[in-house]
Amino acid sequence: MHCHRYTPANGLSRRAWLTRMTGGLGAIALADLLSGQAQAALPGLPHFPAKAKRVIFLTMTGGMSQLESFDPKPELNKRLGEQIPDSVMAGKKPLGMSSRQSSFPLVGCSTGFAQHGQSGAWMTDSFPHLARIADDLTFIKSLFSDAVNHDPALAFLQTGAQLPGRPSIGAWLDYGLGSVNQDLPAFITLTSNRPVDQPLSSRMWDAGFLPSRYAGVPFRSGTDPVLYLSDPQGVPREATRRMLDSLRGLHEMERAAEGDAVIDNKIEQFEMAYRMQATVPEATDISKEPQHILDLYGEDVQKPGSFARNCLIARRLAERDVRYIQLFHPGWDHHGSLPMGFEIGGKEVDQASAALITDLKQRGMLKDTLVIFGSEFGRTSYSQGGISKKTGNYGREHHRDCFTFWIAGGGVKPGVSYGSTCEFGFRVSENPVSLHDFHATILHLLGIDHERFTYRYQGRDFRLTDVSGKVVQGILA
Repeated sequence: MHCHRYTPANGLSRRAWLTRMTGGLGAIALADLLSGQAQAALPGLPHFPAKAKRVIFLTMTGGMSQLESFDPKPELNKRLGEQIPDSVMAGKKPLGMSSRQSSFPLVGCSTGFAQHGQSGAWMTDSFPHLARIADDLTFIKSLFSDAVNHDPALAFLQTGAQLPGRPSIGAWLDYGLGSVNQDLPAFITLTSNRPVDQPLSSRMWDAGFLPSRYAGVPFRSGTDPVLYLSDPQGVPREATRRMLDSLRGLHEMERAAEGDAVIDNKIEQFEMAYRMQATVPEATDISKEPQHILDLYGEDVQKPGSFARNCLIARRLAERDVRYIQLFHPGWDHHGSLPMGFEIGGKEVDQASAALITDLKQRGMLKDTLVIFGSEFGRTSYSQGGISKKTGNYGREHHRDCFTFWIAGGGVKPGVSYGSTCEFGFRVSENPVSLHDFHATILHLLGIDHERFTYRYQGRDFRLTDVSGKVVQGILA
């Protein structure tokens, strides 16, 4: 009898029997989800010595305003309520929800700004903790995107393309550089547990046309971070081990009968899932962190699913050699009530973001960890709708033509501001940086030549940077 034809006496199919046998490990979807294993980089990679070993990307979804955060424009305050000059618009048509407006009044920033550190970096008063580490940060103030709506813009930021089907940055890195820790995925995502203004699609961490094992693994808040990973209630770990050993024997019999190399991968998939049953809870358990570290991240660190908790978990994952860690924090889609909304968002992310940089630096990890903070696009210098005469309340429309990121560690020059925008904060005036340029720079810091890093699919070679992109040399250490 050949193993692949085996049918248990109760009449279950072999596949159904295997699924039932593996209990909590058994959801076949888990095999696709958790199929990453410790593996070497592709032959020839890295192309040159890397400055960074890992990436933590703090993604502020919704479109954080650069004008309220890192790129102050006093001219807007001086001209409050005036129409944006035609010379600034330069024939550009308003997009999105403001396209039907008859007027486009300039609106200044409701938050105060000051320069900080020896670098003199401009920072909003809403980010006092980040202000204290200004000299550790590198600002790129001249980013621009091709997309103006949230989903395609986030997709463009994460995959280099607006349309579905392309691999995300983390998937590309896992494919090219391999994983280091055999007990954890190389690419993990965490999303803040807060009200969502814009839904997040799984394609932001998908493998696209790459093999599915390179997709990001979402970690949830709470005691069960990964779906289908825990054993069913009442099933001891020793029983799971015995079931896996039996399953391995069946797989090896099938391999001998059919000679299918895919079976080896399936064996490893289940073994990795078993190992993760121990490593994932340990990696996400902050209870043994010393009090001074918990205090560093702020009181929100005690709340499962908070941005602060996720930042601390990100540091713990980085310590365990996870290659790419993606945090998503919604709440920045401020078409109205921007002053209040920005203040709330600032309180949620400021201390924890600064704590992450400080924590990594204290552990000697910032030098080879690239930390990125940014949104899918920026905001307009004119108000969406009117400006409240009673409260001064206002909102801003999406703006793809200029916005700001900060980055730290991983081979970039600290205390640098690169690029600039016009006095109205509407257009890039110096050193424009496309998102493809930014992607090329990330790959470069990890030792990859973006033009040589390709995957052949449907008859053509694809790359993260598509057919463009150049490394931003001015920010490299």
